[in-house]
Amino acid sequence: MGKNTQYELATWKTATVQYNYHISVDKMNYSVPYEYIKHKVDVRITRNVIEIFYNNNRICSHPKLHGREGQYNTVEDHMPEDHKKYITWNSERFISWAESIGYNTSIVIKAILSVHKIEQQGYKGCMALLKLADKYSINRLEAACEKALSYTPKPGYKSVQTILQTGQDKILKEEISTKSSDSDDFGFTRGADYYGRNS
Repeated sequence: MGKNTQYELATWKTATVQYNYHISVDKMNYSVPYEYIKHKVDVRITRNVIEIFYNNNRICSHPKLHGREGQYNTVEDHMPEDHKKYITWNSERFISWAESIGYNTSIVIKAILSVHKIEQQGYKGCMALLKLADKYSINRLEAACEKALSYTPKPGYKSVQTILQTGQDKILKEEISTKSSDSDDFGFTRGADYYGRNS
């Protein structure tokens, strides 16, 4: 058996370890010890295993993920210390924190948690989203979540961050007041008919 595995078809790729200490291989994400963030690594891919090498030394391996794109395989030991603290977190803590900010923020947090098969993978996004309140204010975060929910039922951190960076949350209030005055959608049609009858 040992001899056969030597000849198992393998492909090699180079990847850069992202700031979230994962590499992306065939649209799946695998953790690497966080010390290698921003380093280029070599990845050996077989049908069932992903092996990661740095300077020809194997630093870790993972069972190859199959199925839905965007899955994560994360080893706790690969996390930096400050990420390990998320392990003591749970969805209830994030949801109650979000509810203290506002209704729309809690919906977005629940959406982030629901997207991930393994709930803990949503914690980083939840923490990042809730920290936006420190940078922009609780009211703006709540408004940005409301705006994001008007585009999609499951917005993520990035879409809310973009709304805040571009100030779109500030024009939300104006849009709402404009929409209420435009509630008579058929006004234009009736107007055209009315003028048509007069000519």
